[in-house]
Amino acid sequence: MPTFLLIVGAPGAGKGTQAVQLSARLGLPHVSSGDIFRKNLREKTHLGRVADEYISRGELVPDDVTIAMIRDRLSEPDCLRGAILDGFPRTPAQAEAMEGILGDLGGKVDAVLFVRVRPEALVRLLAGRWVCRAHSHIYHQESQPPKVAGVCDIDGSELYQREDDRAQTVTQRTQIYLETTAPLIEHYRRQGLLIEVDGERPIAEVTDSLLAALPRQA
Repeated sequence: MPTFLLIVGAPGAGKGTQAVQLSARLGLPHVSSGDIFRKNLREKTHLGRVADEYISRGELVPDDVTIAMIRDRLSEPDCLRGAILDGFPRTPAQAEAMEGILGDLGGKVDAVLFVRVRPEALVRLLAGRWVCRAHSHIYHQESQPPKVAGVCDIDGSELYQREDDRAQTVTQRTQIYLETTAPLIEHYRRQGLLIEVDGERPIAEVTDSLLAALPRQA
């Protein structure tokens, strides 16, 4: 049977980084809903054009369009052995749809990996991030400061802070995430599928903890 893992975590918790690490260690493709969405829009697929109609009107893209994109991606040959899903599902309703998709593919959700980071730590991590204007090189005022304040080490361009990384915006994003994702996490906790790890540690330690906690068949 194929192995399907879901990875969840708040913005800035490092779930994308962990998905990449686990993909390399387990030999499973990293399937990011954001990447799928951008690919469909960029290539102007049928689903991409449908989604763009909603976006151009300032409306949310319906679940059935997103679900169809996910289904198409998981039907590709590289997902025959399974995949690590990042960014989908986000709600219990989407989780039920996911179960249907995986059932059609002869699989199921084997584990849900929750990279847990305290809200105050998320604000500190994201609100300290600065980016260079020329090539988007990333710095952090605590963990990776530039040699000269406000100047990129690599290309000498100005460093600035994205709107999404400002403290007030980060706090709002984190609160929205916690409110919208809590029901999904509880959904999988009740099913006994949730694996919860402390994400406030070095990347390699978090990866090792996730791997150690996986079901044997994964």
